[in-house]
Amino acid sequence: MAAKRRGAGAPPGAKRGKREARAELCAALGDAALRERAGAAWARGERLQHEAAALEPAPFRHAVIPGFLAGAAFAEALRDELLGLGFRGRHNDLLSLRQSEELGASPEPHIAALRNALCEEFRPWLSAVTQIELEPTIDISCAKYEYTDVLLCHDDELEGRRIAFILYLVPAWESSDGGTLDLFSTDEHLQPQHITKSLVPSWNTLVFFEVSPVSFHQVSEVVSRKCRLSVSGWFHGPAVPRPTRHAEAPLPRSPHIPYDHEILYEWINPVYLDMDSQAQIQEEFEERSEILLKDFLKKEKYQLLCEALENKEIQWSSRGPANKRLYEAAEEVSLPDTLKKFLQLLRSEALFLLLSNFTGLKLHFLAPSDEDEDAGEGRAADTAGHRSPKPEQEEAEQHAEGNPCEPEQPDSSGEAQDGETRSSSGAPVCAGELRRWTHGHYTLVHDTQATEFALDLLFFCGCEDWDPEYGGFTSYIAKGEDEELLTVNPEDNCLALVYRDKETMKFVKYINHRSLARLNKHPNRTGFWDFSFVYYE
Repeated sequence: MAAKRRGAGAPPGAKRGKREARAELCAALGDAALRERAGAAWARGERLQHEAAALEPAPFRHAVIPGFLAGAAFAEALRDELLGLGFRGRHNDLLSLRQSEELGASPEPHIAALRNALCEEFRPWLSAVTQIELEPTIDISCAKYEYTDVLLCHDDELEGRRIAFILYLVPAWESSDGGTLDLFSTDEHLQPQHITKSLVPSWNTLVFFEVSPVSFHQVSEVVSRKCRLSVSGWFHGPAVPRPTRHAEAPLPRSPHIPYDHEILYEWINPVYLDMDSQAQIQEEFEERSEILLKDFLKKEKYQLLCEALENKEIQWSSRGPANKRLYEAAEEVSLPDTLKKFLQLLRSEALFLLLSNFTGLKLHFLAPSDEDEDAGEGRAADTAGHRSPKPEQEEAEQHAEGNPCEPEQPDSSGEAQDGETRSSSGAPVCAGELRRWTHGHYTLVHDTQATEFALDLLFFCGCEDWDPEYGGFTSYIAKGEDEELLTVNPEDNCLALVYRDKETMKFVKYINHRSLARLNKHPNRTGFWDFSFVYYE
């Protein structure tokens, strides 16, 4: 059998180098007339419809170029090279996907050829159209979105980013597969408001848009088993001034309302009202800064609570904006009496004292201070004991005389350092709401999120057979980091207590398409509820 010939001039045993490739862009990008028309439309904020490129001014300036790479063979070879890369899973509050390393120095021939074409050929065209002096280097990487992967609402703004681009290398794709690029309109505060356009990925199509304070977009969850492969990145240029971000009003905080210990015995599992149990809980909490108290409510009370949550008369309002959160919160005036009474429990003076006993925090004037503990006094105050009024208690009672179900509206003059809102006496306060969680809901860590010392309380209902793979768990992270410090999973009739400092952030993980499988066991249960409260010393 004859031996195969080596490449010309290759010495025996030598490895053959990777062949070079050249990326050719669609011929229309070389059409001077089209470039001028596109530049004029971009400058005037007008639409341009052309078979080679479509420009749209709303909800922010963006463009679609089908058939971006000339020749099917190159695009297919590029796809195959990309799929051969090493991908790492990325999972945080904002996204779930698999991403390659930065491709700026990749030696793969088709990837290198694409990078060169973007920098040397497409960049000058973009600069001419947008009138932005773009730098000769780009950020570029590859992302794979598969079943339940998602990238939630954000604006892409980072120092120097001027134009974002995405090149799709996907199989035949429909909007029903998910994975659309959704573009948001904005309100008067430059916050995302509504999805006004959804771009369906298409083979060898490039989308680009101007990065700005209003360029809010997301990649909707992929709900099919297809692979959404894309190359994306940013062209950089001179930084532009950014307006001050809108500061939202926080949830109103209020002091406790005057309910004594009888309300505890009405609702709470007696084991948690035992003083020895409270001392043990406090010891564990002080060591770990978190605790999960199972079967917290009496069984019959918990069942009544779940039944009340199914009431069709409850009015639920969507909470946004989408770059910070998406879930539903109950309007308290519409709640049945059982739920109103439970909210009274969470705001009651008796519970403030019980939480002090659980945690060692000074949430009630009867709770021992650090000086008391140093002097050897008891670590837990008697939740059933008689109390002599103190100034902060009297003021709290005066605040609560109106309607004990409704929290006090915050006084803007009572803001403390770091944006804390306290009662004028400095008494402990709380803020909270009843939330409903279903597919597509989440909260995000964001730049304007207040960070302060606080005790988080979460009480869950309707979580039977909830799988952590569905999302919906509350994750605590250190500021500026992705690594989780603590995860609190939804669990029926469980009270979670977590103490966080100014360097700790939290978010609720996006609830994905897998959660709909739960309907097979619970046809009427699309999600779960939680009572989310925060207590401040």
